[in-house]
Amino acid sequence: MEQNSGVKIKTRLSRKIDQLMKNRMAVCGAFIILFVFVVALFAPLIAPYPPDQITIQDKLQPPSTAHFIGTDSLGRDVLSRMIWGARISLWVGFIAIGIALLIGVTVGAIAGFYSGWIDIILMRFVDIMLTIPTFFLILAVIAVLEPSLQNIMVIVGLTGWMGIARLVRAQFLAIKEMEYVLAARALGASHSRLIVRHILPNALSPVYVSAVFGVAGAILAESGLSFLGLGVQPPQASWGTILSEGKNTLEIAWWLSVFPGMAIFITVLGFNLLGEGLRDLFDTRLSA
Repeated sequence: MEQNSGVKIKTRLSRKIDQLMKNRMAVCGAFIILFVFVVALFAPLIAPYPPDQITIQDKLQPPSTAHFIGTDSLGRDVLSRMIWGARISLWVGFIAIGIALLIGVTVGAIAGFYSGWIDIILMRFVDIMLTIPTFFLILAVIAVLEPSLQNIMVIVGLTGWMGIARLVRAQFLAIKEMEYVLAARALGASHSRLIVRHILPNALSPVYVSAVFGVAGAILAESGLSFLGLGVQPPQASWGTILSEGKNTLEIAWWLSVFPGMAIFITVLGFNLLGEGLRDLFDTRLSA
């Protein structure tokens, strides 16, 4: 029986992968993400210069064969800094969404499974959190704490879990009334077993989609905060910090704004395209 179950899971997974591969936009998004990931992973090998190498005599040089997308006001190679900045963006995106998933799935599972007054208290807290503009909440917290990469990851994660909690709660409310869950309950399965083994694995489909979109949102949040000087601090390389410098030299050094802006746009677009593909894949109304 376990072997047949494993075969069914593999067959279902391969079918889902085949469906996803037929979505050209989703595949395009996946390739963009893979490219950025590879660039970030092999940054020490790919970057032509150290990201913090200062060469004053080469400051604000336009794109050339020596510096493919120019230099900044300190003569640092912009391409090298952008390559290293990809690490920052992905690191913030994945860690922040990991924190959001941990909190959101836990809160949503507890609220949806136990219902009653527990559900009421948790969901009212979620509603209160949703009434606060996320970016302004992040700005307020950053104003109190010291701006740093670690603080950005934690704060973005702590302010991005509410939507995930509502998705998981809705899934739990529907799944816990299904026959196989009721049968497991009648056989004496504990609450923890019902949640972890029977309900949660079948409630995560919309969470995957939300997580992909959440990474894109976290990258945008980090870039925006770094642009305002409240995120990653110089001399650490970040797409947002390069953009922040570019706003002061836009008339004479357009490349400091154009190329980091394009990197942010293309990366976020990749995650959004993949997220749209996953949403179509897991949408039972469309598959039906």
